[in-house]
Amino acid sequence: MEKKYNVGIIGATGMVGQRFATLLENHPWFNVVVLAASARSAGKTYKEAAGSRWAMKTPMPKAMEEMIIMDAVNVEEIASKVDFVFCAVDMKKEDIRALEEKYAKAECPVVSNNSAHRFTPDVPMIIPEINDNHLDIIASQKERLGTKRGFIAVKSNCSLQSYVPAIHPLMKYGVKKVLACTYQAISGAGKTFERWPEMVDNVIPYIGGEEEKSEQEPLKIWGTIENGRIVKATSPSITAQCIRVPVSDGHTAAVFVELENKPSMEDIIKDWETYSGKPQALNLPSAPKQFLHYFTENDRPQIKSERNLENGMAVSIGRLREDTQYTIKFVCMSHNTLRGAAGGAVLLAELLCAEGYMDR
Repeated sequence: MEKKYNVGIIGATGMVGQRFATLLENHPWFNVVVLAASARSAGKTYKEAAGSRWAMKTPMPKAMEEMIIMDAVNVEEIASKVDFVFCAVDMKKEDIRALEEKYAKAECPVVSNNSAHRFTPDVPMIIPEINDNHLDIIASQKERLGTKRGFIAVKSNCSLQSYVPAIHPLMKYGVKKVLACTYQAISGAGKTFERWPEMVDNVIPYIGGEEEKSEQEPLKIWGTIENGRIVKATSPSITAQCIRVPVSDGHTAAVFVELENKPSMEDIIKDWETYSGKPQALNLPSAPKQFLHYFTENDRPQIKSERNLENGMAVSIGRLREDTQYTIKFVCMSHNTLRGAAGGAVLLAELLCAEGYMDR
């Protein structure tokens, strides 16, 4: 694709906003022309606004250091400068919903990392390799909003992106029940060890709202479009337990799956290793060449060795075996701020561009 798109990052000073900045620094399609945040950061340079709160391991992009932060509520002004925006703001859910709809109604498409619109019936919640067909709902959303270009598309919760991709190729065997225990990095809470010293040598067995998201969001991803809305799938039945662990980046999941039909372990591994989706077919810039990687070693996947696999955009799987209560069990892992958050949103934006949704 030769076309370039001017983009904005709404919520640029937070951890996911910072991750967007680093991912977009040398992006072949996207040119960052707007950085926006709350009123307390507006008017400052990005370097001043982020300051000591810069949490990325790589430096702030030089080209963005002196960019002046705009106030995110100045929707019309920002919309006039960009082709679309990425949104990762830290606000009350109802305020996020209202803000994102304002951008959409200003004819500015929104690719959101936030959870506020994940269950709005005509807003697609996309894992690009799994349910790209849900982009078809955008036409119905535009009709509701009264827009020609403006719409909202969201990515799913970061934790389920470690295990839903591993379950998806098995759906043909009749997935009846899933039990998933996730072990989630502190960056999922927007924190570092410096800012959250209580997490050092600690495990917290509760993450607010996470288990509900992990149990319900996959059903929308596997849902169907009916009468201008996405109707959630009725199965599989999913139960989840989500635990915060002392890891900087990377969410791990221990998964138990009950299947109607029992394939061989070799068939399952082949299903994983050969699975690909629309991003691979379109050769999108952020797409991993191989989406799902299976490791035969008993002690893999591990956070340190696998989280940056394929620039952090692949999902790693291991320890597949039969189970005494369910049909099979396995362990999987993905990078929560790359595949799970900003990187997944950038891949979604690439898909939207490739499919013509961002054209004027």
